[in-house]
Amino acid sequence: MIIFRERRSGTTILRIQGVVKLGESARQFSDFLEKVLREDEGPVLLDFEKIDTLDSTGLGELIGYLQRFEEKKRRMAIVRPKDRVVALLRLTRLDTLIRIFPDDDAALAYLAG
Repeated sequence: MIIFRERRSGTTILRIQGVVKLGESARQFSDFLEKVLREDEGPVLLDFEKIDTLDSTGLGELIGYLQRFEEKKRRMAIVRPKDRVVALLRLTRLDTLIRIFPDDDAALAYLAG
């Protein structure tokens, strides 16, 4: 898994490539979110366009960090997930807790509001 981190309009954007599943990739995903939680301020946008696989471990990490960011009054959103990831988010009803957007501009406008 590869994660690119950038800041735009006060938002941390994480562009994630590869898989988020049991093992090293889930740990890397978790470690990166922990770093953003500690070092950055403001909302976080997760770009899932290049996520090939998100398993229950990756989903668990996402839920855990969603709660931790919300405790600090920081919003989180997902942009451009593939259809199978959207289906998983809907199946687990996580789409009711985290907003999903088709593009950066819509997501950034929501996160800024």
